[in-house]
Amino acid sequence: MRVLTQLGGAAAIRIAEAVPEATVIVVPGHGDPSPDAHGEALLALPWGTPNLAQVLARGVRWVHVLGTGIDRFPLHLVAEDVTVTCSRGGSAVPIAEWVLAVMLAFEKRLPETWIRDVPAGGWHTAALGGLAGKVLGLVGAGAIGQAVATRALAFGMGVRACRRTAAPSPIAGVEMDPDLTSLVRSADHLVLAAPATPATRGLIGAQVLAAVKPGVHLVNVARGSLIDEQALRAALDDGRVATASLDAVEPEPLPAGHWMFAHPRVRLSPHVSWSAPDALDELVDRFSDNLRRFRDGRPFAGVVDRAAGY
Repeated sequence: MRVLTQLGGAAAIRIAEAVPEATVIVVPGHGDPSPDAHGEALLALPWGTPNLAQVLARGVRWVHVLGTGIDRFPLHLVAEDVTVTCSRGGSAVPIAEWVLAVMLAFEKRLPETWIRDVPAGGWHTAALGGLAGKVLGLVGAGAIGQAVATRALAFGMGVRACRRTAAPSPIAGVEMDPDLTSLVRSADHLVLAAPATPATRGLIGAQVLAAVKPGVHLVNVARGSLIDEQALRAALDDGRVATASLDAVEPEPLPAGHWMFAHPRVRLSPHVSWSAPDALDELVDRFSDNLRRFRDGRPFAGVVDRAAGY
């Protein structure tokens, strides 16, 4: 097997060690690949590269996108008879941990309850919340949603979810809601973990935000396109949304002076919830697993549904 990869260094070595019979060829992201750069498989960057079309023309029959989403990948360049997979689920654990961290920070009022002097209100005095008994509403029940749900259940939360299909609950203890409006009415913490597609653009808009439980904590670890920005601003201003913890916004990065930077109810992070000591290894290992499947003639994992957009 000959494998083209747009990742060099340790990633290419890791692939070669995982599947020794594969010939791993590193191709640059710009310009024409070298004459000997031919391969059946391509490990591609999630945002594509300027020379992607030239690389695809080198015999590629299967493309694996190194990421959990494909919304930035130029899928239109890939022929219909070429299979596309991604590292779906590879970042689920660190993202789920980040979600629990911001939910706990919201309930325990961190960092605002940290002190550097004797507090004016007195020692031993605070009005803190908790996760036990609260309701987590999940928009999306894929790998990330399931990882969040498992951890939330361990904290004694009630967990409800809604998804695009009418499939049953993937995890015992998680109740499926028939629609988004029903979900948001009961959620104390509303977590967005759905893919970015034309169908989910602006999903959290004025109508949905008008139905939320007052004082909800909104968490976005999906994509910024899921939220109508101006509708969110209005909901934050009138207190319907108590806090928005946003790891994904649109555009990224936000322009200087954007209102989210200064809004007192916004907790903004630069799309880092996926970060962990072994984050890249996890994504590359999903490709290596699929490479063994390719070798053995077994079905791929993480196949992209082009019609659905993820």
